[in-house]
Amino acid sequence: MSDKQQIEDVLKQYIDPYLQTDLISTKVVKDIKIENDTVNINLTFGFPIDGYKDKLIDQLKAKVAVLEGISAVNIKVEHNIIAHAVQKGVEPIKGVKNIIAVASGKGGVGKSTTAVNLALALSAEGANVGILDADIYGPSQPHMLGAPKNKPESKDGNSLEPVVSHNLQSMSIGFLVEENTPMIWRGPMVTQALEQLLKDTRWHNLDYLVIDLPPGTGDTQLTLAQKIPVSGAVIITTPQDIALIDARKGLKMFEKVNVPILGVIENMSIHICSKCGHEEAIFGEGGGLKMAEETEVDFLGSLPLDISIRKNTDEGKPCVVSEPEGRIAQIYREIARRIAAKLSLQVKNYTTKFPTIKIVNN
Repeated sequence: MSDKQQIEDVLKQYIDPYLQTDLISTKVVKDIKIENDTVNINLTFGFPIDGYKDKLIDQLKAKVAVLEGISAVNIKVEHNIIAHAVQKGVEPIKGVKNIIAVASGKGGVGKSTTAVNLALALSAEGANVGILDADIYGPSQPHMLGAPKNKPESKDGNSLEPVVSHNLQSMSIGFLVEENTPMIWRGPMVTQALEQLLKDTRWHNLDYLVIDLPPGTGDTQLTLAQKIPVSGAVIITTPQDIALIDARKGLKMFEKVNVPILGVIENMSIHICSKCGHEEAIFGEGGGLKMAEETEVDFLGSLPLDISIRKNTDEGKPCVVSEPEGRIAQIYREIARRIAAKLSLQVKNYTTKFPTIKIVNN
């Protein structure tokens, strides 16, 4: 009969594709019990893996079942998402465990479309997720979520309830003004509006809040870096040289303000003809991967230039919810798991655990 150590040795041979290491060293394996010829294993991940859980269980069962004296293997898989460390001196947002900033140095690279699909992918994986549209001048998330006419409620007259669409909590200046009304505001008003949208919204127990940033490295990005507790940033680019130059600037900005870079996503990496299926790299190829290697950050994946991505988002039903079993949705979910896994390996945020010290004069 095999013992616990032998089972651990077998589990060490499995390298998780998202954590990129074994489940023993990452302390994902919480308990191993052997009862007669049956093995019971409990796993707890620090990120949601609903779309990958069944495959994982089958692979681990196959590895353990070959051990001598074992006739049955039961594996229980759960996830427990905790808050991770942010910039020093920045207070956490009530109701939000982790904030992920999605940024690009340049406009027109599909950042907002990627942000909303990543948020929906994290939700589909089993997390409680929200999205904040930080583009005050050109808010697009209300339309992408199919809720351009929705208005947030206020139950206490001081705070706003997030608008819920596709099981995603969301907030945007676009919910508060008419769709065709331009925001003719100077920088200080924009940054104040961003802070209010974030802090005056009653977010409900979010594992992740995805912030869709406007392009560039200006006032909004600086406010985010200095006043908002960001757990990590994701950089969106295309293979085009011009986009890569600006994406590097965005990446360097986050590095300078001590916000961890979770990785780079290359959007519009290849065009697939809807008529014949021919694939062509019309914006160049390999740029995102090269940038990730040069800057020593993770390459999270690439997305094709596909008409369904544009069409579904324009209709307010992004690919992850409109075609959940489709190829594009699966790519988004794969990238979302990589982002969440990378974040799960970061330092835990202990600020909320510190006791409050009170001095009382007797």
